[in-house]
Amino acid sequence: MESLQVKVRSLTMHLKRFNSGAEEKLVLLHGFTGSTSTWDNVIKYLPSTIEVLTIDLIGHGETFSPDDFARYYVEEQIEDLHELFIQQDWTDFTLAGYSMGGRLALAYAEKYPVKRLILESSSPGLAEVEERAKRKIADELLANKITEEGIVSFIDYWEEIPLFESQKSLSFEKREMIRAERLAQSEIGLANSLRGFSTGVQFSYWDKLEQMNSSSVLIVGELDEKFCRIADLMKKQLPNARLVKVKGVGHAIHVENPEIFATIIEEAILEEDY
Repeated sequence: MESLQVKVRSLTMHLKRFNSGAEEKLVLLHGFTGSTSTWDNVIKYLPSTIEVLTIDLIGHGETFSPDDFARYYVEEQIEDLHELFIQQDWTDFTLAGYSMGGRLALAYAEKYPVKRLILESSSPGLAEVEERAKRKIADELLANKITEEGIVSFIDYWEEIPLFESQKSLSFEKREMIRAERLAQSEIGLANSLRGFSTGVQFSYWDKLEQMNSSSVLIVGELDEKFCRIADLMKKQLPNARLVKVKGVGHAIHVENPEIFATIIEEAILEEDY
């Protein structure tokens, strides 16, 4: 594994590379409160024939957290990724993202070509203007909660939202590892991610799905009813998509069952056709 700090469009970004020189290439984008570390257990189950690039997105992990929330807009993050891929000489790769990272992966693939798109528990955003307005207000309140009450108070709250209910069945050791990763985040980074890159702020990509020709794999946990419904709708609109529903897990399949998640990823990459 190679850990790197690189300058991208005036932003210092942290990334890790595994299996350098392998023929197949895979990029993994984490979710909100995550980092490159969220993928460590998945990568253990991937073959050495796949080179993996994991990235700390803006405001997360060891990547810089600017004070200006406009720097977190999806349009800015798309260009950050594109410049990073050019710097690293990465082309013809599979782009995978979880939740927030999946929204970014989808947005990137709508503008720039990728070999394959893998979306875990993700969405194209909120279609209705009123929905986005309500979500923007709600996320602004959450952002204020982080800056006013601190990271510990926010993570205590975040761990109890219904989306992560299934994670309570994980071992104590694994839950503590997840909590440590969340607590290691920057307060301003998380707050500005909510202000600049929430589904209330981000452009909706629902009406772009039918024009996206990249092969796509949608992965959801069967216990995550909300994102199962979203994935069903996305499957109908994406021209070349396969939907995988994983039994016995919720929103974060890669955390709750990293081995099966890695298997799905490997099969998607190594299969020529769906």
